[in-house]
Amino acid sequence: MTSAPHARPTLRLALDAAAAVLAEGPHAARARRDTENLLLHALRLNPLHDGPAINLAWLIAHDGDPLPSDAAAVFCDLVERRLAGEPIQYILGHAEFFGLPFQVSRDVLIPRPETELLVERAIALAQDLHHSRPLLPPRIADVGTGSGCIAVALAHALPFAQIVATDLSAAALALASDNAARNRVDSRIRFLAGDLLDPVQRQPFDLIVSNPPYVAENDRAGLDLEVRDYEPAQALFAGSDGLAIYRRLIPAAARALVPGGILLLEIGHGQQAAIHRLCQSQRLAPIQFLPDLQGIPRVAIARKN
Repeated sequence: MTSAPHARPTLRLALDAAAAVLAEGPHAARARRDTENLLLHALRLNPLHDGPAINLAWLIAHDGDPLPSDAAAVFCDLVERRLAGEPIQYILGHAEFFGLPFQVSRDVLIPRPETELLVERAIALAQDLHHSRPLLPPRIADVGTGSGCIAVALAHALPFAQIVATDLSAAALALASDNAARNRVDSRIRFLAGDLLDPVQRQPFDLIVSNPPYVAENDRAGLDLEVRDYEPAQALFAGSDGLAIYRRLIPAAARALVPGGILLLEIGHGQQAAIHRLCQSQRLAPIQFLPDLQGIPRVAIARKN
């Protein structure tokens, strides 16, 4: 007499079991949501695959379906990666920024909500400029574009703008170019390889925006594991005090901006005074600082005299 084969768990049982495992990890508050996203990914039902985007409603409607054996193996691996601390965005291969979809990998920083503040202000300034001189498109440079999230979001909102995006990393530029194509703005962004503004020397700009590396090496040990162990170090750290890139970028931006041109920088906690001094030393004033939702000065805005 042969024994009956083991019944495959349903999607609901698999979800419950995996969520219980992740609830014991460092990101318990997100355990259920992460588990749902990981299961959709294992089933090849997330927006990056060729099939339709399937969301939580699909899981609810199919929670009694058996979990396919091939998907079960993938799902277990994904849960283990998340339990070890790998960011959910890297596991899934995508993130959302400014309401737009972006591919991400460990070659680039994960787009963060705080950076949307910089994009919002850059859009407003570019629109004002366009209204004041409609026949001359605003010329914008995104320095250190990474995933391309800033440049793509700007191109999506500002179809009249001319945008250049630079990065040292060839892998980051390839991903940024793919993201521009995904969001149908690739024809309006030039992606150039090189350090800071070196690829566009002698080109004038009305706006220069950047979210450069600004974490101090001395603060490495205190970073969240997801950031410290998974995100690219060259996109995070900038010398012992976190200001190394600003010391080179701010003078370069002062040279590249037209009179009245504006520099917008994302900055780190406690860097406001140093950024103010650096901008003043390059005759970039007045200088304004915008706080994030925690009240921390997060975006520096300076105008060239």
